[in-house]
Amino acid sequence: MTKMRTVDAAVAILEKEGATEAFGLPGAAINPFYSAMRAHGGIRHTLARHVEGASHMADGYSRAADGNIGICIGTSGPAGTDMITGLYAAWADSIPMLCITGQAPVAKLHKEDFQAVDIESIAKPVTKMAMTILEPGQVPGAFQKAFQLMRSGRPGPVLLDLPIDVQMAEIEFDIETYEPLPVEKPKASRKQLAKAFDMLTAGERPLIVAGGGIINAGASEQLVELAELLGVPVIPTLMGWGAIPDDHELMAGMVGLQTSHRYGNENYLRSDFVIGIGNRWANRHTGGVDTYTAGRTFVHIDIEPTQIGRVFSPDLGIASDAGAALAGLVELARERKAAGTLPDYSAWAAECAERKASLHRKTHFENIPIKPQRVYEEMNKSFGKDTTYVSTIGLSQIAGAQMLHVFGPRKWINAGQAGPLGWTAPAALGVVRGKPDETVVALSGDYDFQFMIEELAVGAQFNLPYIHVVVNNSYLGLIRQSQRGFNMEQNVSLAFENINSTDLSATASGYGVDHIKVAEGLGCKAVRVEDPNDLASAFDKAKALAGEFKVPVVVEVILEKITNISMGVEINAVNEFEELAETAEDAPTAILAMQA
Repeated sequence: MTKMRTVDAAVAILEKEGATEAFGLPGAAINPFYSAMRAHGGIRHTLARHVEGASHMADGYSRAADGNIGICIGTSGPAGTDMITGLYAAWADSIPMLCITGQAPVAKLHKEDFQAVDIESIAKPVTKMAMTILEPGQVPGAFQKAFQLMRSGRPGPVLLDLPIDVQMAEIEFDIETYEPLPVEKPKASRKQLAKAFDMLTAGERPLIVAGGGIINAGASEQLVELAELLGVPVIPTLMGWGAIPDDHELMAGMVGLQTSHRYGNENYLRSDFVIGIGNRWANRHTGGVDTYTAGRTFVHIDIEPTQIGRVFSPDLGIASDAGAALAGLVELARERKAAGTLPDYSAWAAECAERKASLHRKTHFENIPIKPQRVYEEMNKSFGKDTTYVSTIGLSQIAGAQMLHVFGPRKWINAGQAGPLGWTAPAALGVVRGKPDETVVALSGDYDFQFMIEELAVGAQFNLPYIHVVVNNSYLGLIRQSQRGFNMEQNVSLAFENINSTDLSATASGYGVDHIKVAEGLGCKAVRVEDPNDLASAFDKAKALAGEFKVPVVVEVILEKITNISMGVEINAVNEFEELAETAEDAPTAILAMQA
């Protein structure tokens, strides 16, 4: 056996578990771990400007590709508490992420030592495991268990807290005999899947609701194969968006109160059977449960048994990994197709496709200041099918989900449940680390962008190029819209006459922060757009700048200040505040063009 510091053992374990991408900020209580990373040399570290930013970078990296686990590292005390929002975002969306914190010496944990906080207790509600490791000999086992938990069942984050004396202690450890623990995932039986299949084929107008669990399982191809074998339309959730490409003939639109398509809601409302795979029945997707469930039979397949029945009781619930369930369903579909016993759903699929070609929101506006709908139209034109979009929350994300197009799994990366403002920029940097040769485009409103704007410097320092579209209406737009119901508009405007920033147009000077100068001051490049007809050239310029300078490029679009984006409280009662598309010219980038 070899004698080594616990931190040297831990870093060797990271490499063996395949987790070699770290984001963080060093400090006194975690310096021994940093010294082990330096000595090892196999863990790439990206220095963040804020530890919350580091946690979102690790989260974004984990979401970027199958099998990724991002690492976030920070010192004791506030570094750990800074990570909590990042842990919550990862936990809420079932994302594996490992957070490592330093801690005061074991003997001082009850003495209110400097920067000593019970981070284990604080982190437990938003992790699969949070542990302050008090005995040096437990370090290898704790890391081994952490990786097993992150990968088993419903994925999620873990926090390991390392007192500085535990980090410095020496233990006997042999990395050559270390083995990752087996990953545990439930698997549906053939009997269960046959029952689900019988229920599906008994329906006249069935739908498949595809959740983020399908993407987590790397099972998007099996989903598409199942849909094609059956001829059954698919409704992706926000977290499952991209599991079936938007331009696939069986992609029937997203459903929900906000991030939904008109045709998606209408297609869903005409269904009589729904099989949900790897989804949570989130409230922004379902709206009122009575409306959502009325007249339909449900099968729910999810990796987490306690998720079944949490929102409403299905007619059949099956605890299974989405990939295993889809593999079994595909096998059954092939068998029954060969036997000639599958129903013909072509008329139902054609009906859904007809709505997809007719129920559009208008995107083509010539207004100055620019209407946000036009921004997404031009993004669809400028960015290809290989683009990965990153966004979090706000009217920008809601409208983007209504109007952008996504053509594959992990090409829409979104903090869907937690929705923390500020997540987008650091998460995009993590995505670039995970997809270094792909086009990454972030989408933010002005406040989301300002929340963690300092992280742009990380992209400049480490040459992490991506394009960040900032739709600036100088408002907390979603909050303003939600305050309409209270007959108020209190403390939501971010506008002020920025007389201290020169070279601003008369319009832009009333939009508050000069994002162009801030971005350039952080080492990035930036472009401002005030005319909708300049959007295409601005996006082309941004692509050229990102390619030349290898830094984030901000495209700030000056929007009209007041826009109400389509949303409602029931999926059959979404308010359409803007005029709807009547011709193909009104929605020129719709997947299926309107017929004259």
